[in-house]
Formats: sequence, C-alpha cells, structure tokens
Amino acid sequence: MTKQKTLKESFSLSGKGLHTGLNIKVTFHPAPENHGYKIKRIDLQNAPVVDAVAENVKSTQRGTVVAKNDVQISTIEHAMAALYAAEIDNCLIEVDAPEFPILDGSAVFYSEAIRKVGTEEQNASKDYFIIKEKIEVKDEATGASLIILPDDKFNLNVLISFDSCILPNQYATLEDLSDFEQEIASSRTFVFVKEIEGLMKANLIKGGDLDNAIVIYDEKIPQEELNRITELAGISPLSIDKLGYLNNKPLVYPNEPARHKLLDIIGDMALIGKPLKGRIIATRPGHKINNQFARLVRKEIKIHEVQAPVYRPGEEPVIDINRIKELLPHRYPFLLIDKIIEMGAKHIVGVKNVSINEPFFMGHFPEEPVMPGVLMVEAMAQASGLLVLSTVEEPHRYSTYFMKIDNVKFRQKVVPGDTIIFRVQFLTDIRRGIANMKGYGFVGEKVVVEAEFMAQIIKNK
Repeated sequence: MTKQKTLKESFSLSGKGLHTGLNIKVTFHPAPENHGYKIKRIDLQNAPVVDAVAENVKSTQRGTVVAKNDVQISTIEHAMAALYAAEIDNCLIEVDAPEFPILDGSAVFYSEAIRKVGTEEQNASKDYFIIKEKIEVKDEATGASLIILPDDKFNLNVLISFDSCILPNQYATLEDLSDFEQEIASSRTFVFVKEIEGLMKANLIKGGDLDNAIVIYDEKIPQEELNRITELAGISPLSIDKLGYLNNKPLVYPNEPARHKLLDIIGDMALIGKPLKGRIIATRPGHKINNQFARLVRKEIKIHEVQAPVYRPGEEPVIDINRIKELLPHRYPFLLIDKIIEMGAKHIVGVKNVSINEPFFMGHFPEEPVMPGVLMVEAMAQASGLLVLSTVEEPHRYSTYFMKIDNVKFRQKVVPGDTIIFRVQFLTDIRRGIANMKGYGFVGEKVVVEAEFMAQIIKNK
C-alpha cells in the first residue's frame, strides 16, 4: 500500500503578507504519522496550534482563513496546495504572523522548497477517501458548482467565467498531481481594478502589488477615478483606454487565472484531511464554495468512517480458491473464503459469496435464511490466517491458531445473494509469532461485522 509522507527536513520562506503588509516568516517541519496539517502561531503567547481542516475555516474573503478561538491564520491555500500536490500527509507549520506570506502570489516557491528538501515515507499507510458516487455542491445565486466523480486518482477540471472583455471564460485541467509544479504552481492570484477600492476599504490587500498579483483592467472608468484607485494601490498612472493585464511580469500561462483557481481548489481540498481519489469538475469556483464542498466531503468521511474496499468481480484474484486450499486446512463445509483480491504487507482483502446452497441455511433459518454471525467471524478469521501466513516462507508448513477474538459487532444481517468483502489489517507487528489484527466485513458500502483477533502462527510438525 501507499505510505504516508512527511518532509525530509524543515524549510523556511519569508515575505510580506498580502492583507496585513507585515514581513512574515513561515517554517515547515516534518511531522509524525497521522498528524495531518497543523499551524502554530509562534508570535503569540503559548504558541497556539490550529488544525488546518475545513471546519476551522472562518472566512473565505479573498483567501482561506482558519481559526480556533481568537487565533487565526489567513492566506494558507497556496502552501496547502503545494503540500497536497507533493502528497505530503503530515506537516507542522510555524508562522510569526496572522497570515502566510503571499510571495509572488502563486505556490511555486512552496513547491520548489518542498522538492529541494525532499520527502520521506512513513510506516503508516496513506488513508485515501475513494469517491464511489457523485458528490455535488451548487450555489444557484452565483452559478458556482463543484462536483466530484469516481476516478482512479485525484484530478481536476476547472471553468471560470466573468462578465469581462479581458477575462470572459477560461478552462484549466490537471490530470496528475505530479504535474502540479510544472503546470499549476506558478499561476498567480488575480484581481480586477474595479475591486481594489472595496478590498482596501475592507482592510485587505495592504501588501498587494503588481509583483504578487495579476491586476486586470477590463472596464473603462473616468480618468480621475482611475487615478485615485491606482494611487491607492501603488500602481503607476494608467490611461483609461489601455485595457488588459497590468503586471510587471507577463502571464506565465495564457490561462493563468483559470490555473490559479485550480490551485486554490487543491489548497482548499487539502483541508479535507485525507487524500482523495476522484475527479473534481468545478464551474466558477471560489473559496466559499470550495469550503462548503470540503465540509460536505468531511461529513461523508465521518459517515463512512471505515470505507469498503473497491471490488471488481471480473479482475483476476491475487489468491484463487485452489491456492487457498493449499494454504488453509479447512474443507467443505467450513472453507468460507472464495478468493483474495488484494494483499499488502499489513492488510488483506477477501471475498465470500453467500449462496442459498450453503448447508447452514437449512437450519438457520428455514423460513428466513440468515448467515450465522459466528460464521461471518470465522470467514474473517480465515482471511486473517492467510494474512499471517503471508509473512513466512513456505506458508504451507505453518498453521494459524486463534487465541482471542474481541470487540465483535454485528451491524446488519447477511442473506443469500450477498457478497461479503473482508478487510483485515495488522494492528501491530508480529512479535514472537503473535499477531494482533482488526477486521471488517462489508456488504456493498455497509459494515456488517467487525472484530479484533489475536492469533499465533506455529510451524506444523
């Protein structure tokens, strides 16, 4: 299985804040397994820590702001996008101000720094949330929408649309996160001239300039008003007839604004707390709807706290029934695993097809056939046995004996026609021949049984 990642070593970046104008230093540190993204305000007493998760987003006006109690950090989305695109799961971030530095308005400096220090694998498995059916959020007032559909990996399609002669419609796509640094990271944030005065009155963009944002002049306004706005923003005087992009640096990509919106989505999806496998299709996205979407996905994750493995019946099994019979001593009517469809160093996924021809249905129960719970546990135990045997050479020379079964729960009855998918994983490393495991059985997306096992592996005499 894919492992969790963290940084190989720490790195720091410095620059001014887009909204505060302060000189800011932000430092990214390696973090332990299952840590997630956490942000520490080292400029405050006791250095409070805020979890970078969707529920902690308190504002989405011109950026993503996370907060806990009275502690907040804004403009985090570019750094989050770089971490997520590098497939980093665990990172502690220290910052000495209430926002991250804007740098050049993109994520490229973050991505380059991550590449330079490198990443390292950790022991824990990466916990993907696999999209199995469409999830959608719409804003009827603005026409914005985000949809995520099933896919084998995380990718995005983004369409932006403005009532603008300079920036009417643009499209951007990212098919693989490995292309992020080359294709997306350098795209800068953008603002329309007509928005500048309102943002400044809202006490925002104090540190904004032509070096850290694309400024778009797309609508003629009186010269006097234009002079006043450009003076407020520190922009050189403009002619009212010269519409277009006003930046010192030309566009990195022809569709740079659309690519930046895609970058923002990645940064906001990083706050889901788990890597996704799915295709996002976004129309007119913004931080507000991005956060609504991320919160909805987090709710789905809580509902499906333990996700069923993906089962494709037509795929070749990893271990077929003939090999299972070579490894396990069980025979009819007690061999209860039909095939193994997935196996890793610490987990196994097995399949049991439940037929009306099962002998136990004759008495359990004749008028309402229900698979006995004890046999569901036995089937899961057989899958566990195969997992334990996979850790030794010449597994046919060993047997697995169960010493203890704890915390057994039956959540739903299993009937003829059901297919149970069992997923079992080690809770600890095998020590002195003793294995501790946790297993779940699923019918469809629902957990029907779960249990913890302790087993001993012994060489046959």
